[in-house]
Amino acid sequence: MSAAQPIVLRTDALKKSFGELKVARDISIELPRGARHALIGPNGAGKTTFINLITGMLKSDSGRIELDGKDITRAPAAERVRAGLTRTFQINTLFPDLTPVEAVTLAVTERERTAGQFWTGLPSHRAAIDEAVGILEQLRLADVATRKTRTLPYGQQRLLEIALALATKPKVLLLDEPAAGVPKDESAALFSVIAALPSDISVLFIEHDMDIVFSFATRIIVLVSGGVLMEADPATVRSDPRVREVYLGHADLSGVGHG
Repeated sequence: MSAAQPIVLRTDALKKSFGELKVARDISIELPRGARHALIGPNGAGKTTFINLITGMLKSDSGRIELDGKDITRAPAAERVRAGLTRTFQINTLFPDLTPVEAVTLAVTERERTAGQFWTGLPSHRAAIDEAVGILEQLRLADVATRKTRTLPYGQQRLLEIALALATKPKVLLLDEPAAGVPKDESAALFSVIAALPSDISVLFIEHDMDIVFSFATRIIVLVSGGVLMEADPATVRSDPRVREVYLGHADLSGVGHG
């Protein structure tokens, strides 16, 4: 048996309320290095709120967030990104008139804090260009690297968002419904690329498509009313009657079903 992977992201008893409305109730999770975990739950369960707490878009009322053992509970959002916690939502403003190689190179120079010289011309950023090309190749975007972003199919634009995230060199990649709005035939390809991301990057993703969740995630966290109902492997979640009751509407999950 292989040794357990170290925990790269940990939350301990995160709480958040808006007046009388409790949107996060003592949420505690552990995300090992290289994890591919899904976060599911009915509408209003608190999934995006939880991601907002992790990334610093919202401040928790109490609790603790650790990244690689370091307390980041009160760290600003930008500092969390620099520390390796990246969410596509934070950086998914695609420049429609830039090409993918220009956009990813810009993201690399932003990480290196040399973006102020970006507009002096790409040739002066050879190392950043080489890194950007490598990222685009990894995400199967090399063949469209010099096309205007606005001309790309939506699925490729979502992949470009992930490419921009990878340019920050994340330890943890948070994906909020990456397949939303992507045609079914393109979403499978999108997740096959996500599945092939480097094994040292931990992925936590929100997704409503149960086919994707059960085929991609190695572990699933179920949120209900701002709290963790259960966390388990896909087979256990699929067969749990509480999940069928509160999230999947009595859907038959004996195979892979839709919620």
